[in-house]
Amino acid sequence: MIRHRPLGSEHPYATTADQRIPVQPEVGQAVVLGVRMAATVTSVRCEYLAISSAGEQSHTLELRPAELTEQDRAAAAGGEGHLAAAQARGAVGSGHWSVELPPAAADTEYRYRFVAESASGLRRSRWCYFRAAVWTSDAVAALQVPTDRLVPDSVSWRMIGDRPDRVRFSLRLQPAEHVVGFGERFDRVDQRGHILDSVVFEQYKKQGAHGRTYLPMPFAHVVGGEDGSGWAFHVRTSRRTWYDVAAARPDVLVIEAALGADEPDLDVGIYTGSPTETLAAFTAEVGRAQELPSWVFKLWASGNEWNTQDLVMDRMDHHRDLDIPLGAVVIEAWSDEEGITIFRDARYAVNEDGTAHAAGDFSYPEDGAWPDPHGMIAELHRRGVKVILWQIPLQKMRPHPRGQARADADAMIAGDLVVREQDGRPYRNRGWWFPQALMPDLSVQRGRDWWTEKRRYLVKDLDVDGFKTDGGEHAWGGDLRYGDGRRGDDGNNLFPVHYARAFGDLLRSEGKAPVTFSRAGFTGSQAHGIFWAGDEDSTWEAFRSSVTAGITASACGILYWGWDLGGFSGPVPESELYLRAAGASVFMPIMQYHSEFNHHRKPLRDRTPWYVADTNDDQSVVRVFRSFARLREALVPYLTAQAAISVKSGAPLMRALFFDDPHDERIWEHADHFMLGESLLVHPITEPGATAWDTYLPGGDWVHVFSGEAVTGGSVDRREYSLDQVPVYCRAADWDALAPAFTSVVAGAR
Repeated sequence: MIRHRPLGSEHPYATTADQRIPVQPEVGQAVVLGVRMAATVTSVRCEYLAISSAGEQSHTLELRPAELTEQDRAAAAGGEGHLAAAQARGAVGSGHWSVELPPAAADTEYRYRFVAESASGLRRSRWCYFRAAVWTSDAVAALQVPTDRLVPDSVSWRMIGDRPDRVRFSLRLQPAEHVVGFGERFDRVDQRGHILDSVVFEQYKKQGAHGRTYLPMPFAHVVGGEDGSGWAFHVRTSRRTWYDVAAARPDVLVIEAALGADEPDLDVGIYTGSPTETLAAFTAEVGRAQELPSWVFKLWASGNEWNTQDLVMDRMDHHRDLDIPLGAVVIEAWSDEEGITIFRDARYAVNEDGTAHAAGDFSYPEDGAWPDPHGMIAELHRRGVKVILWQIPLQKMRPHPRGQARADADAMIAGDLVVREQDGRPYRNRGWWFPQALMPDLSVQRGRDWWTEKRRYLVKDLDVDGFKTDGGEHAWGGDLRYGDGRRGDDGNNLFPVHYARAFGDLLRSEGKAPVTFSRAGFTGSQAHGIFWAGDEDSTWEAFRSSVTAGITASACGILYWGWDLGGFSGPVPESELYLRAAGASVFMPIMQYHSEFNHHRKPLRDRTPWYVADTNDDQSVVRVFRSFARLREALVPYLTAQAAISVKSGAPLMRALFFDDPHDERIWEHADHFMLGESLLVHPITEPGATAWDTYLPGGDWVHVFSGEAVTGGSVDRREYSLDQVPVYCRAADWDALAPAFTSVVAGAR
């Protein structure tokens, strides 16, 4: 066996030990070639040719055994996550070799192959090729940047032979300007002085530490210039982009963008005006959220281990009996996780042609996990609780599918309903989650229709209210093929947009609101449902980074946003973290708790308030959480009205202070503050042990909502906060309208 993949797994951030590094060398760069061999191989050499106008030179280099790094192991597993370590141990072993070629020269084509020697003789690999790229300032394609901020002579093109594959250019930044956006970002609000990129990626936990995101966008605001004017930019591409935001040079923003083989031109949109005006212009172009029903603003609840009807109803009974109001339950573990179309334990006949089932095709045994899904949903509706079912956009292929899952996989392939590799083979997921699964082609209507038709009975007959459109980050590979004609390099980032759209359309077609609940997205996702910040630990660090994620996602037009309050992974959070997080979530667009699958091992990891209380031996948790849930209920009319205003105006519902006070330079010292609608200013307590907390109030008159005291803006207000209070202030002019929501709930909680 000789295994060399020039492109590796095409993991956006990690390399594999059997690839070429870099994948696309530039002139002057050394090139490392990695290969994996059978354990019986005793020596390996690389034969390579350098072909230029001066002639052909041949060389032979000996490879050396290579030690795998932790990054190699993560990449060999296909990614990083809670299964990656186990997968890595099984995916890698001995037999890795590497060699470094001399620096690549210009105008030269390189061809190389490997020759392995073992006791059984010699084996040769196929020939591989590359040509070093070179940057040029010659205008080889069109770059449209309608602004005088373009730095003269900053435009350059990376050429591979006679084809440009990247363009780089610089925009001037004034000393006082701040740069905010690039989609949902967990590390910071103002990206000035930092380097980042834009590619959809599943970073399992610690997104802030890694600088990666499920929901990137090539869009950002530039706020606070000396002349007071604001502007924003949008790199109009779905390919990967990179940004040096005044890191290398303090006065320029350097943008680099990948180009298509047949589309070398690039267009950059520039919007001028206030942050609200520029965001409104951007979302008018790419799509804006629509109004969703008011129930989405109530508390949502879920847990990965609520995998039977009895468990779900037990949790719902506890909410009822403890008088903790609830608006929606997300049921994740309802299916067999193969096709994710049928309730586990249901009895039915396999449709061998892969066509959709109707509700009447199923029967549910009384002793099964879900003896009466329709009755359960009807009962929850009688209690005022909506039902959301979990989804993943993959057809599971490990272990080898049987029954309906096998029939569906066969139908997807035969019907050309899958994303494909360049050579026509069905793409098999390279990520660590659901490895080797098929991925439906949702870029075209026929693919979306086939995929969602199998779930139609859930909406039409069982009366499900929405779908948690989890995942969406599984497309790796620049040469993948989509039905809409796109390749992977410009289609992969759009996959989660198509995914949420498909389920929104299904819900609309049955007269339901398009309530989808996604973590992945890209430009265009603004128009498709609700988003949450993805997987995170129950830590204060994760709490802080999630607040940042909400502020930045909202700055890019994501209207309905939330997070797993207090985190969903790891041991149950202590009371303080849980309640501080719950209190903050009252004042975010979506309030929901969730917990990770833990194989039903004890202790459980439920994030229900009563389980947190029992785990921490602190029954005050239930009382305080109840008061927060009731306050949230009281705020639903306000949130509904403010969402309608946001849809019309383009202003975010949860928004950084610069949207309302772009000329107040002091707000940048308090980037973790935000407005919820036009009236409420929020500063979550995100540090353990904090009882006194400072909140900056921009100019104007404010009211502290938990005391009713008037406060003059333009300064920091410091107050003591018990665990049942949150630093929230209301604009004085709006206090009369909002005071009843606070005074009645707060008084009732004492």
